[in-house]
Amino acid sequence: MTTLTAVPPTGAAAPAAEPPARFPDLFAAEWIKMRSLRSTPWALAFTTLFVIGSAAVAALSDYHNQPHYSALGQRPHLFALGDAFPPAGYLTLMLVAGSIGAITAVSEYSSGLIRTTTVAVPARGSVVLAKAGVLAAVWTLLGTVIAAASFALSQTVLDGWHVSFPITHPHALQALAASALLAPACALVGLGLGVLIRHSAATVVTTAFTLLMLPPIFSSGSRWSADIRHAMVQSAWGRLIQDWDPSPGDGFFSPTVTGSWVTYVAWPLVAVVLALVVVRRRDV
Repeated sequence: MTTLTAVPPTGAAAPAAEPPARFPDLFAAEWIKMRSLRSTPWALAFTTLFVIGSAAVAALSDYHNQPHYSALGQRPHLFALGDAFPPAGYLTLMLVAGSIGAITAVSEYSSGLIRTTTVAVPARGSVVLAKAGVLAAVWTLLGTVIAAASFALSQTVLDGWHVSFPITHPHALQALAASALLAPACALVGLGLGVLIRHSAATVVTTAFTLLMLPPIFSSGSRWSADIRHAMVQSAWGRLIQDWDPSPGDGFFSPTVTGSWVTYVAWPLVAVVLALVVVRRRDV
C-alpha cells in the first residue's frame, strides 16, 4: 500500500535586504531638496547682487570723497577693505545664510517629510551630515564668488585715485578668506539651531539674534564683556577684515587674529555636533 506524504508548502523567499544608503546618495538627495525650493535660487541671486552692489556703492562714495580725505591727512588706503566688504552687505549675507541653513532643517519637521526621510534612511546622523555638506559646499562657493567680486569691483573703482588694496597684501588675503567663509559658517549655525528648535519662526528669530543682535550688546571696554563679544562670529569677521592692528593702551580689549579664526571654526563645528547629538536622541 502506498502512503502519501504531505509535503509542506515552500515559503516565499525572503526579500533581499537593501544596501544602506551611501553618503554620496544622501548628499545628492539633500541637494535636490535644496534646489527644488523655488525661493532658494532667488534668495541666493538677490543676496549675491545686494552684497556686491553694496561694495560698489561704498567704493563709489569714497571715490568721490577721496579729495576731502586727502586734505584731512588720512591714510590713502583707509577705506579700501571696508569698501570691499561693507557691513551692510555682509550682515545681510549672514542673515540670509543663517536663515536658509535653519530652514533646511526646519522645513522637513514642519512638513512631516522628516518621517519619510528617517524611514528611508534610519541613520539620522548621516542625513544631518549630508545637509551640512550641501550647505557648506553651496555657501562656500557662493561666498567665494561674492567676496572675490566685491573685492575686485571695489578696488577697480578706488584705483582711479590709486588708493586700492593689492590682492597680494596679507590683510587683503585674510579679509578675502574670512568673508568667503562667513556665509558657510552662518549657514551651519542656522542648521544646528534648526535641528535643536524645530520651529520655523522661532529658529529664524534665534538665528538672527545670535548672529547679528547679540554681539553688539557686549562692549570691548571690560574683559568679561569683550571675551563674550569676541567669541561671536560677527566680531571675528570684523577683526579679520581690518587692515590695521589694534593700538595697545587705547582702553579696549581687542580680539586676536588667531582667536578670530578659532571662533570661525568652533561655531559651525559645535553646531553640527549638537545637531548630530540631538537628532539621535529625539523622536521625529
